[in-house]
Amino acid sequence: MRRKLAAGNWKMNGTTASLSEVSALMAAHPEPGCEVLLCPPATLVAAMAALTQGKIAVGGQDCHANASGAHTGDIAAAMLKDAGASHVIVGHSERRADHAETNEMVRAKAQAARAAGLVAVICLGETEAQRDAGETLDVIGQQLFASTPDGATGANTVIAYEPIWAIGTGRTPTLAQIAEVHDFIRSELAGRFGAEGGLMRVLYGGSVKPSNAAEIFATSNVDGALVGGASLKAADFGAIIAALDAA
Repeated sequence: MRRKLAAGNWKMNGTTASLSEVSALMAAHPEPGCEVLLCPPATLVAAMAALTQGKIAVGGQDCHANASGAHTGDIAAAMLKDAGASHVIVGHSERRADHAETNEMVRAKAQAARAAGLVAVICLGETEAQRDAGETLDVIGQQLFASTPDGATGANTVIAYEPIWAIGTGRTPTLAQIAEVHDFIRSELAGRFGAEGGLMRVLYGGSVKPSNAAEIFATSNVDGALVGGASLKAADFGAIIAALDAA
């Protein structure tokens, strides 16, 4: 069985004062049935890990493909691990767009994460133009194949499907559209990785909020969510966790 996962991506938001929301979240949900992961800015990884003490997993939002070197401003996977992280997001659409990250670069980062003992959360997603052109499954298939390293397992890899046009817009695909992509991803994973492909969790991301979480979590092959803005507030993220626990 795949354990459900509620993951929050704080993006470039949050200061030390924001950790009060994490404390409130833990107080309200001391023993969630699902796994909970928060990915704050790198400046908060160590402090959040010290606060959560493993009750909530902590992850980075990106890592460099190299273990060390002359890469000013970048963070190695081993550094995140040293700071207390257990996961790292790679290939988020904002990184792909803002930093011209290719599938091959994302794959290298996922390999670096695995080498450092981190779980790689590999993000996939199509643009609105690609969706309108009927290219969604082709795009997702190419990203999934080229961004996911050989040897990926349910223990070291999570896949997150985030249609780019739904991130932060308040728009979400229909449940049928979400199911179509998640079923496709599951089939592709099983075809390539066999039994391990059935153990990898596939998350949905893109304007997930308390009001739509339950119906999304009831959709085929949705193992949880990668949540953006709603993960910054204990009340909102807590409601999403509760919906996932009830799914």
